[in-house]
Amino acid sequence: MANISAADVKALREKTGAGMMECKNALVETDGDFAKAEKLLKEKGLAAVEKRSGRATKEGKIFVKVKDSGAQGTTAVLVELVTETDFVARNPDFIALGGTIADRVLEKGFTEPNDELNGLVSDLASKIRENMSLRRIKTVKANSGEYLTSYIHGDGAIGVVVKLSADKDGAFNNEEVKTFAFTLALHVAAFNPYALDQTKIDQGWLKEQEEIFRKQTEQDEKMQGKPANVIENILKGKVSKFLKEICLMDQGYVKDEKMTVAQALADAGKRFGFKLSVADYVYYKVGD
Repeated sequence: MANISAADVKALREKTGAGMMECKNALVETDGDFAKAEKLLKEKGLAAVEKRSGRATKEGKIFVKVKDSGAQGTTAVLVELVTETDFVARNPDFIALGGTIADRVLEKGFTEPNDELNGLVSDLASKIRENMSLRRIKTVKANSGEYLTSYIHGDGAIGVVVKLSADKDGAFNNEEVKTFAFTLALHVAAFNPYALDQTKIDQGWLKEQEEIFRKQTEQDEKMQGKPANVIENILKGKVSKFLKEICLMDQGYVKDEKMTVAQALADAGKRFGFKLSVADYVYYKVGD
């Protein structure tokens, strides 16, 4: 049997994060072969992760990275990485993993979680010994005449990317325009719009909401005995108000709620001398 030194055990522990006795036993079992011992510990760790996989992963972080590829345009990626406890969500290794995954997505053009990315998560889960997973990723691309801005709220609970477009070359070289774009990302983080505008709302979903409002109206004692046309007008008013609350373009602008986001865009366009519009946005919140 190979002579297992304390230095070997320490080195294996630092490499894998496993306990001292586990490292020693793995080295004994593999007759001192460091690589085999590391593999054995990972296999045992992954088995332990499988046992923990049913435990709830309610904590985590949203990671956002933006990469400018020059003539090829700009790409933003959002990553939701979840785990069991807030303590692990604040762990430097967990935070580093989120950044690594975002970099890998940007580098290789991944559009959804896959074996390579999930493998990175499993490696850390076996080391930290807590259930974690890569819940979702999203990429947003911007071409000429478009601009991506991002915002992370708090300690990573919410991540936002907003894509703007302009009808003038070089529009987004202006720092004031970039500041305005960032404010729109703040707005999205604060108000979590359901859709960009009313044309983007699924009509089947909207019909369901209208039915809910109708039943609420019919059950309201104050509505009893009112003419049908009056009830219909009240119902239309409720639906209209609801749409203004959930559509980004109709929401009260975060810097001045007396104007809508659409009006804020038009006002900014006048100031800057070109037309600005929101082409797309993504809102990620941990656990949503």
